[in-house]
Amino acid sequence: MKRMSEKEAKAGLKTALPAIETFPNQFPDYEIGIEIPEFTSVCPKTGLPDFGMITIRYIPRTRCLELKSLKEYILAYRNLGIFYENAVNRILEDVVKACRPARAAVTGEFTPRGGIRSLVEAKYPRSRRLAGE
Repeated sequence: MKRMSEKEAKAGLKTALPAIETFPNQFPDYEIGIEIPEFTSVCPKTGLPDFGMITIRYIPRTRCLELKSLKEYILAYRNLGIFYENAVNRILEDVVKACRPARAAVTGEFTPRGGIRSLVEAKYPRSRRLAGE
């Protein structure tokens, strides 16, 4: 069995994607949930498409995500080779960069492949612990 290369493992993490625009928040202390039921990307190892639902939940501070630009950002993943674990974490990082929320979580629920269904969740603020500690 071929071993995973570093190139495959990091695929898509640095690819330029459309900017996520924001607008000024008008209210304090509430949560926004966004569901994207038709997320697609490409597995960098097999070249096969991955399908799933991405859910973004965040508590805005001063800025809210603008949905049209978020849609364009998400559509850019369609032909991007990226593992879905990396896609979920990258989406979280890009959401945090765009709107600087008090808290945020991105969940990916991916269609079963080979009889295995994956659920990936990344949260902000992130734990300071490193993996494996």
